[in-house]
Amino acid sequence: MSDSMRGGARLAVEPSKSRLAGILGPGLITGAADDDPSGIATYTQTGAQLGYAVGWTLLFSYPLMVAIQIISARIGRTTGAGIAGNLRKFYPNWIVYTGILLLLAANTLNLGADIGAMAEAVRILVGGPQVAYVLAFGTICAALQIFLAYRRYVTVLKWLTLALFAYVATLFYAGVDWRALALGLVVPHVSFSADYLTAIVAILGTTISPYLFFWQASQEVEDTKTMPERKPLKRAPEQAPNANERIEMDTCLGMGFSNGVSLAIMATAAATLNVAGTKSVHTAAEAALALRPLAGPFAETLFALGIVGTGLLAVPALAGSAAYGVCEAFRWPTGLDRAPKRAKAFYGTIAAATAAGAVLNFTPIDPIQALFWCAVVNGVVAVPIMAIMMMMAANPKVMGAFAIGLPLKILGWLSTVAMALAAVGMIVLNFA
Repeated sequence: MSDSMRGGARLAVEPSKSRLAGILGPGLITGAADDDPSGIATYTQTGAQLGYAVGWTLLFSYPLMVAIQIISARIGRTTGAGIAGNLRKFYPNWIVYTGILLLLAANTLNLGADIGAMAEAVRILVGGPQVAYVLAFGTICAALQIFLAYRRYVTVLKWLTLALFAYVATLFYAGVDWRALALGLVVPHVSFSADYLTAIVAILGTTISPYLFFWQASQEVEDTKTMPERKPLKRAPEQAPNANERIEMDTCLGMGFSNGVSLAIMATAAATLNVAGTKSVHTAAEAALALRPLAGPFAETLFALGIVGTGLLAVPALAGSAAYGVCEAFRWPTGLDRAPKRAKAFYGTIAAATAAGAVLNFTPIDPIQALFWCAVVNGVVAVPIMAIMMMMAANPKVMGAFAIGLPLKILGWLSTVAMALAAVGMIVLNFA
């Protein structure tokens, strides 16, 4: 076979650089899902409390989140199995079950807070009973995953990423101090107070979250199932150059989009709430309504609509990553490409996780504070999961000839150490 024919075969498997729509997939969706209502609450609360002073954390976290998500994606694309599937195959059961329990705990809490924030956002836009909206959003998110064909579902998720532009638009109504924003972005401001370190852990926890690792790895596996020309790289090593190039571009763009939107949310809160002396927000309604006298009703509406759109994107990722983890750990059939009757436990886990999250909204929980503390919990839970992933991705028994190289090892372990130090500092200062 000629080199041109081989090149054509490779491009049929992995899109070329010029085919951007084909390249953008798991990385874009994962990056957009990163800015879920938990993230929105975290950036709003942080911007209100600390102003522009912590903008630098988004610049600092970008290469770290890119590295850890590339590693997640490469585990799935290389082995043809998700993170939990590889844990089950190569590591003791106690590690597998501990990791899945941590994931389930963090995801369920996050699901409940996200669904509650979506419901409250609709209530402030159109009125009506929040309970009805909680039930409606829980049902819609579960039904889309269970009954919509995988390729159509991915298309829906890609379109939902446009909801994040609501926060870019809101930014221009906020009267941002661009000089202060630029200074906060490039000049680190560090404080050793408990509140400051808790905010740092929350930012890192919502930026580098366990469910994103499981989700992106499993979406790479799904793509190898739904595109017959793609094979796990351990079985088709000739696909590796284009596959790894696509993963890197997809992830860099997706995470860059995510951090750009995060900065817009934080800057909006700094320019409005912080300047007005509002250092804390307690509900999703309060966060949106506070923008009305400061930036106008249009900004309030955009903020609320963004919560709904990002929630519709993130809730399926949270429930889906939980289902992938549970079913891979117990060797049950998995995959959104399967019909519900062929993967009953998988879709049952999606439904159960979503329902459990919805039920949390019938308890006396402060929605915005719950969202903020979800990010803190994610920041703590991520550390052991990241450490396990790093060992897995560097292990030739798991990855074959495609174990990660030195650059990814350095960035991946830096990401893990940064999360660990921030979490330890927060715990010490809060309980000292």
